Amino acid sequence: MKEELFVSGRNIPNIDPYLNIWHWQIPLYLFLGGLAAGILFFAGFYVVRGKEKQMQATVKWAPIIAPIALVLGLFALFLDLKHKLFFWQLYTTVRLESPMSWGAWTLMIISPLSFIWVASYMKELVPGWNWKFNFLEQFEAWVIKNREYFAWAMMIYAIILGVYTGILLSAFNARPLWNTSILGPLFLVSGFSTGLATIIWISKDEKERKKLSRIDLILIVIELFLIVHLFMGFKAGSQTAIEAANLFLGGPFTVSFWVFVVILGLIFPAVLEVLELRGFHVPKWLPPVMILVGGLMFRFIMVEAGQITRYLY
Repeated sequence: MKEELFVSGRNIPNIDPYLNIWHWQIPLYLFLGGLAAGILFFAGFYVVRGKEKQMQATVKWAPIIAPIALVLGLFALFLDLKHKLFFWQLYTTVRLESPMSWGAWTLMIISPLSFIWVASYMKELVPGWNWKFNFLEQFEAWVIKNREYFAWAMMIYAIILGVYTGILLSAFNARPLWNTSILGPLFLVSGFSTGLATIIWISKDEKERKKLSRIDLILIVIELFLIVHLFMGFKAGSQTAIEAANLFLGGPFTVSFWVFVVILGLIFPAVLEVLELRGFHVPKWLPPVMILVGGLMFRFIMVEAGQITRYLY
C-alpha cells in the first residue's frame, strides 16, 4: 500500500482552523478586573461627591473585595503565562502602542491604590484596630487627609482598567469578533454593572440599594444598546464579520449568549430591579447574582467565540 504524507497549514493544532490558546484563566481575569474597576470607581465617585456617610457599603465595605479580586485575577493571568519566571519583563519597558503594556502598568498602580483605600478605613471597619507601627499611623493620617485625591486617581485608573479588559481583545486584528471598537466601552459598562451588583448585594441600606439600582438600570440599558450595535456592525461588515455574528445568531453560541447573558444576565435582573424600586418584594440577592453570573458568562463566551473566528487572506 502506498502511503503519502500531506502537510497542510489547515491541519496544524492550535493554529488552523482556529487559534485556541486562551482558556479559563483569561475570561476569569477579565471578569475580576472589570468587577474591581466598578467597585473602586463608585467608591471614589461618592467620596468626591461628599456622600461618604450615606453610601457606607459603597465607600467602605465593598472595596474590600476589590484588592482580593485584583490579586486573584493577576494570579489567573500568571497561571496562563507560558514563561512564568519572566513576567517581570512587562515592567522593564513602556510601549504606548501595546494594550498589554497599558494593562500591566494600570494594574501596577490601581492594585496598591485599592489596598491603601481599604487600609484607610480599617479603624472604622474594625473597632480597636491598631497599626502597631508609628509610620503606618502617620501614613494613614496622610491618606485620610488626602482621600479625595486618592478617589480621583482611583476613578481614573478604574476607567482605564475597565476599558482595557475589552481593548485587550480588540487589539487582536486577526479575530473579527474582537476586532471592533465597541468592546472597550462594552466591557467597561459590563464591569461597572457587575461592580454595582456586588455593592447592591452587600449593602443593607435600603436607600443606598435603590440609588445604586437606578444607576445599574442605566448601565444595563447602555450595555444592551452596545450589544445590539455590536451585532449590527458585524452584519453590515465583511463576510468574516458576518460569520462571526452568525455564531450568536443561529450558531453554537446562540443559546448560551442570548439566554444566559442577555435575558437572564441583563433583562431579567433589570425587570426585577424595576419591580423592587416600585415596592414589590424581590429576593435582594437574586438580581445581583444574576448580573454577576451573566457578566462572567459573557467574558467566557466572548473569549471562546473570538478564538474560533478568523479572517481569510
